[in-house]
Amino acid sequence: MDMVDITHKNNTLRSATAQAIVKLSRKETMDTIINHAVPKGDVFAMSKAAGLLGIKKTSELLPDCLPLPIEYMDIEYQINGLEIQVLVTVKTIYRTGVEVEAMHGASVVALNMYDMLKPIDKEIEIHTIKLLEKKGGKSSFKDRFKRDIQAVVIVCSDSVFEGKKEDNAGKAIVAKLGACEVNVEDYIIVPDEKEIIREKAKYYQAKGIDLIIYTGGTGLSQRDITPEALQPLLDRKIPGIEEAIRKYGQDRMPHAMLSRSIAGTIKNTLVLALPGSTNGAKESMDAIFPSVLHVFRILKGARHELKK
Repeated sequence: MDMVDITHKNNTLRSATAQAIVKLSRKETMDTIINHAVPKGDVFAMSKAAGLLGIKKTSELLPDCLPLPIEYMDIEYQINGLEIQVLVTVKTIYRTGVEVEAMHGASVVALNMYDMLKPIDKEIEIHTIKLLEKKGGKSSFKDRFKRDIQAVVIVCSDSVFEGKKEDNAGKAIVAKLGACEVNVEDYIIVPDEKEIIREKAKYYQAKGIDLIIYTGGTGLSQRDITPEALQPLLDRKIPGIEEAIRKYGQDRMPHAMLSRSIAGTIKNTLVLALPGSTNGAKESMDAIFPSVLHVFRILKGARHELKK
């Protein structure tokens, strides 16, 4: 069995809250718990300790759960009549979520309560183990701005333009945009010529295109002139996007530090210049999409809001 590959994902703050409900059969059991008179000990304290261990050991017991750093755990109880609602919250800064860890913790808490209480209450039941909330994954950062985003992908390469080499980087960018529900209005190939690269940016910006992505020409060879062509046109650069791209790439391949990817705006059009290698283009897109689409809310004057 193969584990799920999460190496393409970004670290984000992720949290999950899960519940389990323990239903007692009589009021005397609840009174015994509250009065700390259960023969096996303090039910709430011992079950909380068991739940904390359960959270941390989730990956050891469930085959498809990856080991991850647990950076916050909290277990609370709410009493409603004969029901005890167990609430477990888990947080991490990692590439994958903690939903299963929270649900596993809630399950272990409930089972430990059952084990401690069965000598005095033979009809205890465990109900409704479920996820109540999760935050921090891709869905939490999905842009709420409903307007269609129009994009253009421009491949800068002498060899591809001359038919000596097939383009894969531009196609990878097109595929990622499609997965992010961005409309690709045009996909073109141009030579590594400064004036042509610059003219295409002016042309598509004037047409009202929201997003122009160049791939190729961001290295250090003599013909790599995409950044030099585009920088004079940019009203504002966006260093955070550039840093995110290089950080993501550097974590995967040390030569990523040699890339000169750029990001900025021409009026309300976002312009990106990404590496021309297929892996470089894919990794750059994975580094910033779909969260970068939030820029179009900001360019329209919206506040920095996350999906509730």
